[in-house]
Amino acid sequence: MLEIFIFATLNGIVTGLLLFMLASGLTLIFSMMGILNFAHASLYMLGAYFAYSVSIRLGFWSGLIIAPIIVGVLGALVERYGLRQVHKSGPVAELVFTFGLAFLIEEAIQFFWGRDTKNYQQPEILDFALFTLFGQEFSAYRGFMIFISVAIFIGLYYTLTKSRIGIIIQAAITHPHTVANLGHNVPLIFMCVFGAGSALAGLAGVIAGPVLTTFPGMSAVLGSIVFVIIVIGGLGSLAGAFIASLMIGLLQSYAIASNVGMPDLLNLLGISFERSHPLNDLWTITLPQIAPILPFLLLVLVLVFRPSGLLGKRE
Repeated sequence: MLEIFIFATLNGIVTGLLLFMLASGLTLIFSMMGILNFAHASLYMLGAYFAYSVSIRLGFWSGLIIAPIIVGVLGALVERYGLRQVHKSGPVAELVFTFGLAFLIEEAIQFFWGRDTKNYQQPEILDFALFTLFGQEFSAYRGFMIFISVAIFIGLYYTLTKSRIGIIIQAAITHPHTVANLGHNVPLIFMCVFGAGSALAGLAGVIAGPVLTTFPGMSAVLGSIVFVIIVIGGLGSLAGAFIASLMIGLLQSYAIASNVGMPDLLNLLGISFERSHPLNDLWTITLPQIAPILPFLLLVLVLVFRPSGLLGKRE
């Protein structure tokens, strides 16, 4: 039992931090610009495919550097020549634009890379067991994922709250004319912020590609959960997104590792159903079976009791 709990916790932390890597870019964009980018998960997928192509010729580590830069530049161009024009028509137009962009990226990936799963592998230097516990190995690559995720959180938090750049960015949101009068290029600031958020999505794709496999539908696997994370954590809250990511990662990991179901609960209550009863199939559901919907149930509870999210200020 202790063995299951420890490895469920480790796997939950890895999953949660991977989700945070993806959610951090979306949180950055929303907190700085107020834009909910529906194409964010598609940029994450694009990062994985760029990294795969680069790794074939130059190796994994080159892809780790080059792919996020390419995705970041593409994101900056999208903001400059797309979102900036659409912004005049309001937030609904921005949502529709990013929604369409997500489909465009997915079709482009299938056109250039095909519909098959790519053999994107983790680097050989990290292909070993970091430690062994209860006869099970914890890979060094998973430890690397944890390190990168924590480094992103610390770097972003320091940049946005302690550095001069973060102060200028936050001032540009609330007082753009004042910041412009001080000699700062506000449109350029917003373009760089969107590009940085896109680069973070690309970095998440680079890291996740070898673990979650690289295929055209990988954005759909995590895309909806990312929005759940930023709502639970609080729209625009980096610390909230970090906590929500870990909560969801651990919640799903514990659910999958457990063997608890409705029969156990019904037995405790002294309730039983005959096989011919219409509700018999419903009450035989186990916790691992409903693990994928647990984040959405958590979202509903948070919205009911705290609409602004755990650490959010916007409703």
